[in-house]
Parts: sequence; C-alpha cells; structure tokens
Amino acid sequence: MTGSEGGTRTSGSGDIVRTLELLWDTGRRPSRGPKPGLTLERIVEAAVRVADAEGLEAVSMRRVATELGTGTMSLYRYVPGKAELLDLMLDRVQRPSDDPADLGDGGWRSALEALGRATLALYRRHPWLLQVNQSRPILGPSALDGMEKMLSRIKSMGLTDPELVSAIVAVDGYVVGAARTQLYEAEVERRTGLTDTEFWAAQAPVLEKFMASGRYPMLAGLSEDAFGRDFDHFEFGLQRILDGLEVLVARRAGAGDGTEDRARAEDGARAKDGAEDGPRAEDRAGNKDGGQGRSRGGGAD
Repeated sequence: MTGSEGGTRTSGSGDIVRTLELLWDTGRRPSRGPKPGLTLERIVEAAVRVADAEGLEAVSMRRVATELGTGTMSLYRYVPGKAELLDLMLDRVQRPSDDPADLGDGGWRSALEALGRATLALYRRHPWLLQVNQSRPILGPSALDGMEKMLSRIKSMGLTDPELVSAIVAVDGYVVGAARTQLYEAEVERRTGLTDTEFWAAQAPVLEKFMASGRYPMLAGLSEDAFGRDFDHFEFGLQRILDGLEVLVARRAGAGDGTEDRARAEDGARAKDGAEDGPRAEDRAGNKDGGQGRSRGGGAD
C-alpha cells in the first residue's frame, strides 16, 4: 500500500520531551530486556520497513514487534508509543548523506539542485512521508544536520537569513508537489488495473473529434510530443526555480552603488505585506498538502 492511503498522521503529536530525549540520546536508557539485541535503532528501522512495504497505516507497536520477532510489550521499554515512534522514523529516513559530493560541486545552485533531486528520491523510497503532516516537526539530529549542511552551502547567495530559509522551502515545496503527482500516477494504475496508455486511448475518439471542431485551436496545434512522457517536467521546473534565484542573487550583488540595499528593502517590504495579507506561503502550502513544505537536507538512508 502506498503513502497516500489512510488518514494523515501528524509529527510532534506524542510526548515532546521524551521524543527529544530519544532523538538526542539524553534520557534514561532502558534496562536490559528479555530479548537480546533489541535496540531503539532496530525498532525504528523495523517500523520504517513496515511503512515502506505496507504503508504508514500498517505501522503499529504490535506489527513492529512481529517484524522483530518479539513481544509487543518489550517495545515499550524503548519507546512510549506510536506517536513518538513516528517522529523517530522521520528523523531516521531524513538522515543526510555524509558524502560532501552529494550536495553538488560546492556552489549554492548545485547544492539546491542536489537537494531537490535527493528529496524527490527520498519520497520515492518512502512514499508514506507524504502522509505525514510535518508542519510541527520535532527537530532531531538529522533535521538539524541537514539544515546546517545546506545553509553552509548556500550562504554565498548573499541573501538575508529568512530568504535563505525561504529558498530551501521553495525547492522543498516544489518537490513535494512533484512527488505527490508521481505517487498518484503510480497508484492509479495499481488501483484501476488500467495503464496510462489504455486510459488515454479510451478518450482518444472523443478528444480527436473536438480537436478537429475548431473550438480549441491552440490545443489542436500542439506538437504530438507536447504531453509526451519523454519530457522531464520535474527537472524543467526545478531549473526554472533556480534560474529565478540566480536572477535575485545577481541583482543583490549590485554594483556597489546601493543597489543591494535598495533591493533588500524592496523585497523585505513585499514579504512583510504578504505576511500581513494572510497566512505565510509555506503555511498555506502546509495546509494544502499536509504540511510537507518543511526544509530538509536530503535523506541518505
């Protein structure tokens, strides 16, 4: 089962203090239990395996215990419950890569480009992530390590701190939408038993009739490959976002004549006006897709 089935889960819905203790290894350690080799790390990894194979709705303390070949109650020696386990799972799968090359060639553009691709790959490996509202994340080592690495790579953009964060949020939000679309495309074929080719072929007679009617000249005039699957829409969109940021970076660089200060003031005023007019863009995006628009450094699990 895929991550879009079942209800939405919410990060940070368990015991926040205890979850932070488990994430940062600052709390009490459980006494040795009856099952040799059982550890918190093994429990989290087993829960991730279940979610990947069967969907997030299948993850329960009992199901994870079965995966590990132990009793359900033995898991409670390590983690209080399913809500806390979810936060541990999120931190585990979003663990950033230790290879500097995975964040591009050192420039800010290649770093954001790598972030976009890595985040898409993360959602493909763990589609259940799209089922989790992460608008209130519990910040563990993986989340902070990823953000630290990404900020260190894009600091050279010369933007303000809120703008640097917003650049990451923009890329992340774009990837979430693309990942959700790809997940739906894969899921609909499984659910209906109808391939994409068969689906569009069934519509062809009616569509061809109306294309020839003259009612839709622009659509009728499109090339045959306009909606072809060979075109990489994800890569095209990602590059255009980065192109826009490149224009902003160049404008901010200015010519030493006060252009940079004026640009900052103008952009800051627009951002303030937008905040006063309604919810922040990332908040609206979070409400729309379950709060997925949070920053991350690209998972390497």
